[in-house]
Amino acid sequence: MVKASSARPKEGYQQKWYEKGIIHSGRKVLSMAVPASYNDITVSQSLRYHVGAVWYERNFFVPGSWGRRRRTWLRFGSVHYKAEVWINGEPAMSHNSGSLPFEMEVGNYVNFGATNRLTVMCDNRQGGYTIPQGNNHEAEGNRTKERYTFEMYNAGIYRSVHLYSTPRIYISDIDVDTEYFSSEQLGVVRYRLFLDGDFYGKSRNRAYYIHVQLQNQESQVVAAQINRHPFRGSLQVHNVRAWWPFLMNPQPGYLYRLQVELHKGAYKGEESIDDEILDIYRLPVGIRSLMWNNDSLLLNGKNLYLRGFGRHEDFETRGRGLDYPMMLRDFNLLKWIGANAYHTTHYPYSEEFMQFADECGIMIIDEYSAVDIDANFLNRHLLENHMSVLEQLIHRDKNHPSVIAWSVANEPYSSSGYGSAKYFQSLMWYIRKIAQGRPLTAAISRPFHDDKKNNLAELLDIVGFNRYNSWYRDTRSLEGITGAVTEEALHWRKETGKPIIIMEYGANAINNYRSLPLVVGSPNYQRQLYSRHFLAFDTLRQKKWFIGEIVWNFADFQTAQTVSRVGGDRNGIFSRNRQPKEMAYVLRRRYYALSRHLDKAMVPRAHEERKMDWMVTFLKNVSTDSSSSLE
Repeated sequence: MVKASSARPKEGYQQKWYEKGIIHSGRKVLSMAVPASYNDITVSQSLRYHVGAVWYERNFFVPGSWGRRRRTWLRFGSVHYKAEVWINGEPAMSHNSGSLPFEMEVGNYVNFGATNRLTVMCDNRQGGYTIPQGNNHEAEGNRTKERYTFEMYNAGIYRSVHLYSTPRIYISDIDVDTEYFSSEQLGVVRYRLFLDGDFYGKSRNRAYYIHVQLQNQESQVVAAQINRHPFRGSLQVHNVRAWWPFLMNPQPGYLYRLQVELHKGAYKGEESIDDEILDIYRLPVGIRSLMWNNDSLLLNGKNLYLRGFGRHEDFETRGRGLDYPMMLRDFNLLKWIGANAYHTTHYPYSEEFMQFADECGIMIIDEYSAVDIDANFLNRHLLENHMSVLEQLIHRDKNHPSVIAWSVANEPYSSSGYGSAKYFQSLMWYIRKIAQGRPLTAAISRPFHDDKKNNLAELLDIVGFNRYNSWYRDTRSLEGITGAVTEEALHWRKETGKPIIIMEYGANAINNYRSLPLVVGSPNYQRQLYSRHFLAFDTLRQKKWFIGEIVWNFADFQTAQTVSRVGGDRNGIFSRNRQPKEMAYVLRRRYYALSRHLDKAMVPRAHEERKMDWMVTFLKNVSTDSSSSLE
């Protein structure tokens, strides 16, 4: 990898590094891991906070057999932010949205049976019309500075890069929609198949058909069908095992496997066991029904109450790079603490993460990084980019049973004026048409007592709000939390008549920082702050339309250096290396108590052995251990 000069960000283009190779750039060449953020891999201070372009390069081999009867593809899981890709010095593809995948057929660029050179320019600069936004760059000597609209400063090739091949005619995509009828123990899987290739060209008269099978986890076929163009149909599954969230069923996250075989037959309308199989596509499928109304969000006919976290993909050294052990650790901790949901604050998590969520029964409010949308840039250019990234997100995650809502923005400027009404009306109209059977939500942070009308809240199916009472707002004033949270939730309910959820709340806590009386930043301050939120939540839950409480943040994370965040953000319930703080044990008691009360879930044996009086109190009073038990 080579770091371009912040003062001369276009030097790589001007000197045509993509043609001659970065080893001839005259700059120091660094070894760099992929996937990873590049910021903390080395010991370079300038690389850690570099703003501008870096250039990756490597050689790769393509088998000669791929050039004859195969199509060759190159796929990136994520590059932050802007990416341009050259193969053997020729421009191949580009992408402008971090945290989302992109790919292209590259058969015309590669040398089959030979070594090829891949060059990737990664530029982390953002502007007023990008999603997420960044402010104008300011020169500081020979260095460029930039402020982002959310905490993360990392950049690089975050996720896996794949070189793969497909048949000439192949299954390019599948849309899946499911329904669960509990009274009949019946599941319905509707599918639509998309093909790519010379399907309507020279092969027009050939007969193509698909063989569709749905298999259970014992690999038994529970439904099957043969279908032809337009390659859509439905399967019925009797005695079905529905997909349930964690702690709402003894066996959460049950997934079937949909297997689709594309055949080429000799004669239209006839099938033979000798017909050639051109392609096979396999997809995990969770069978469930999702519905919502003005009072509730229901899965398989049961009301949902979400309790969980927002989170950053962040860990020491690799930053936001894909990390399988850490991902598995996070899911194990999530189950240990008794949570059932994530809000993907402030960007889409990896595709591998989404697959884990499906398997574990963890519900997802899926969000792209439209964070702090600036009112000064609410125009067509930004709107088109906003629509584009949400469309890409929905296309990527449409078949995941864990996804229960799309979040269209986080803390945007949505008050009246500045064209926000037209902007959000256009955005919501477009996204609602492609929402794939999920409700639309957002995390609103504008003061609810503002005289200006909120032009986004009224358009949502579920109204989410972020509020850091006694942390960013009225710091130290713990006594006002319960009333303030209750008042704001009631306000949004009155204004919109929609279900309400708190998307972010919380406070920092530094381990081993003790003080009596309470001091901001101590574990006991964090505990008291949460306890007073719990009192509000338990009152609001009785009204049914309050459907969840999402903590910010799951774990501590690194940020750009500021005097207010020395060592990063400490809002986590777990430390950055994924060890529980004191608050984790309090939340564990609360979340399992909620699961026991709302869903009749089994409490972990360790809790039963402790004979905790708080459970009896909770079940009698429909509350959790309050501040009195935490003093």
